[in-house]
Amino acid sequence: MTASVTVAAIDLGATSGRVMVGHVGPEELRIRQMARFPNGPVALPDGLHWDAQALLRAAQSGLRDAAAWAGPIASIGVDSWAVDYALLRGSRVLGEPFHYRDSRTAAGVEAVHAEVPFAELYARNGLQFLPFNTVYQLAAEDPEVLALADRLLLVPDLIAYYLTGATVAERTNASTTGLLSVTTREWDTDLLSRIGLQRALLPDLVNPGERIGSLLAPVAEATGLPTHTQVTAVGSHDTASAVVATPMRETGGAFISCGTWGLVGVETEAPVLTDAAREANFTNEGGVDGRTRFLHNVMGLWLLSESIRTWERDGETIALDRLLAEAAAVGADVPVFDATDEAFLAPGDMPARIATWLTAHGERAPQSRAEVVRSIVESLAKAFAQAVATASALSGQEATTIHITGGGSLNTLLCQRTADWAGLPVVAGPVEATALGNVLVQARAQGATGATLESMRDLVARTQTLRTYEPGRV
Repeated sequence: MTASVTVAAIDLGATSGRVMVGHVGPEELRIRQMARFPNGPVALPDGLHWDAQALLRAAQSGLRDAAAWAGPIASIGVDSWAVDYALLRGSRVLGEPFHYRDSRTAAGVEAVHAEVPFAELYARNGLQFLPFNTVYQLAAEDPEVLALADRLLLVPDLIAYYLTGATVAERTNASTTGLLSVTTREWDTDLLSRIGLQRALLPDLVNPGERIGSLLAPVAEATGLPTHTQVTAVGSHDTASAVVATPMRETGGAFISCGTWGLVGVETEAPVLTDAAREANFTNEGGVDGRTRFLHNVMGLWLLSESIRTWERDGETIALDRLLAEAAAVGADVPVFDATDEAFLAPGDMPARIATWLTAHGERAPQSRAEVVRSIVESLAKAFAQAVATASALSGQEATTIHITGGGSLNTLLCQRTADWAGLPVVAGPVEATALGNVLVQARAQGATGATLESMRDLVARTQTLRTYEPGRV
């Protein structure tokens, strides 16, 4: 085992991206943010897209700052949200990736299920129904554009391509497309044929820890890093990286990776493909080292951030800490809504949408901003607790502790209410679980950490700040 290593993580979220530098050794795990930049949907004539070029420029600028501050960097890893992709013809990218919240995906669902009923699809890919899964997006794709394409790259693989020129698909993120066999973890060629996709469209698969390539000369010039700097595959689905750094050292650990989305579940050795799992809309996504992330998607902090965005449209600035303090003072007797309902998926006036949902279900609508926020927190906490209980029952792994990582771990009200609703202790932290998981997988590839997930999680538990919330009354 080497003494220590310095690596960089490009961590792209649905609302912002960052470049982080990580210092990792047998008794050391430190990260430092070098750059943070906004991210979000761009409305173009044909729908909502991501600005991947802007993300690339910002990431390269962050890498330049990292090189200037940290000196030699052994490796770079890229993670992002799942399902979205770019199409390429040769070396040319055919437009910016569509945003998963674009309304076009609805047409793809009907087309796919007409060829492959959902029950069979679930047996093949193990994925919960989400209307924006890649398989549905591709079915809604412009046929002329799709006919031109000879390669598909998911967002983190696209950024890696821009950095190295290599076209690969990292397995944890590929598992979210609906096109990967849940049992073999290889591309499902029969499924591809049945829905009219060519196998050649999909790149070769790589595992976390494998080398993708070295920096292209223009990238090296733009970042100040040498061309021999390696780009290493990590758990490129951000939740896969977050789960790596979730300090589940006890038997019975459940996880909630809480950011824009709340990904709630348990880690298993094999997928859970029962009828009950399908009916509960639980998903089986690939994890690092061949593990399975058996989980359910809850809307997450999107409900809160979109509400604040609505309130700030008139130029007012909302102080989140003050708003949460006011929400805590409201009390728990606020109306609770279903935080998994697709009614809350699209951008827009979230407080009005919540009020509409509650009124339609015979509940009173919140009367103030503080009540809206408390209703969101209670609804998320209840949904989190229910998802943990369901994951435990369906997997046969009794949950004894809940770990909340990501931005949600800073929300003390949400953490406490999740503990209360679940009747289980909640361990909050680390906040930067995704970036930590990213750098840990890179460091392991460099020989700077223990070989197992358990050893990496032990390092997280020993070096990061964690807080425990004991359950009280609902």
